[in-house]
Amino acid sequence: MRPIRPGDQGPAVAEIRTVLASLELLPAEAGGDDYDAQTERAVRAFQQSRGLSVDGRVGAETWRALDAARWRFGARALYHAVPEPLTGEDVRSLQERLLEMGYDVGRADAIYGIRTSRAVAQFQREMGLKPDGSCGPHTVNALRRLGRKVVGGRPQWLRESDAIRQAGPTLIGRTVVIDPGHGGTDPGVVVPDGTLRWSEADLVHDLASRLEGRLAAAGVRVQLTRGPSPDDCLPDADRAQLANSLGADVFISLHTDGHANPEAEGVATYHYGTDNGVTSATGERLAGLVQREIVARTGLRDCRTHAKAWELLRLTRMPAVRVEVGYLTSPDDRARLVDPRFRDRVVEAIVAGVQRMYLPIERDVPTGSIDVSELRAIVAAGTVVD
Repeated sequence: MRPIRPGDQGPAVAEIRTVLASLELLPAEAGGDDYDAQTERAVRAFQQSRGLSVDGRVGAETWRALDAARWRFGARALYHAVPEPLTGEDVRSLQERLLEMGYDVGRADAIYGIRTSRAVAQFQREMGLKPDGSCGPHTVNALRRLGRKVVGGRPQWLRESDAIRQAGPTLIGRTVVIDPGHGGTDPGVVVPDGTLRWSEADLVHDLASRLEGRLAAAGVRVQLTRGPSPDDCLPDADRAQLANSLGADVFISLHTDGHANPEAEGVATYHYGTDNGVTSATGERLAGLVQREIVARTGLRDCRTHAKAWELLRLTRMPAVRVEVGYLTSPDDRARLVDPRFRDRVVEAIVAGVQRMYLPIERDVPTGSIDVSELRAIVAAGTVVD
């Protein structure tokens, strides 16, 4: 869909204003179908609260988030529907409540899938309710009466950390999905440079191809979400679904950034997380490791790691990060990004970050110390370090 932006009018804008008013981001009496400055401020506030990109426009992802926000927890019965599962803010509230009580729903993705249904059934069984996996009035009341079930540590963090620990320290046999952002009809950030024209889509595909080669040499099974010249741009939800269908162990999305101010520069890495503290613990750790390795090995400005609830991060079931490798609109960053040797250093940093995620914390190594060529040597020698 074409993003709805300031200055637009029509029924879609009226619907957006109605939802924003129900969330108390616009006055209750707000009406009309003009996308005015007040509506833009409300949209930005909504995007900020939901961990979305704050641009004041209603694109496909913001529209879906607004549609989901219509539902408040307890307003309707929730159940596992096939083939179209129930989605909404009420589902996410339920998942977050179950997570803080110690039940395993996986990621709080706002989708009432089989894992959420099983967690509800387990809760119902322990509460003496009919364990049918649906969330009706009795289950809602029971959830509201109870406090946290697990204290002294985040249960989801313990589960994710244990899964990484059980997997062992080597990269051999892992499946990594690499996502070069944009592509097809969406070139991403585009910057003319004399007679040349640099596009985000082309640069990140080159990065992805280099990363594919380094990881494959380390014994990793690698899948890219797109080729160099796809006909269409794959939606983020479809990219996440591809990673899920492949049973990927890690998902890495590569982008460059852009800004109207050419002095904006640096690298930032994103992981799944919400404004109320729910996060992917392993995704957060991977983001931190990748960020530190890139900064140490390239000298890019450290723009730190950030939690976001983008569909790309929310819908993936494995540790997932999105790396914004510099600003293509920055003359300094661009001069580095167009240098193949620099891109090789970025790739080595990402491989080192992924390797460190699988090392036990007590065996972690200093940032910048892993020699990626040694990982290739391990594969060549047919040995596995335990």
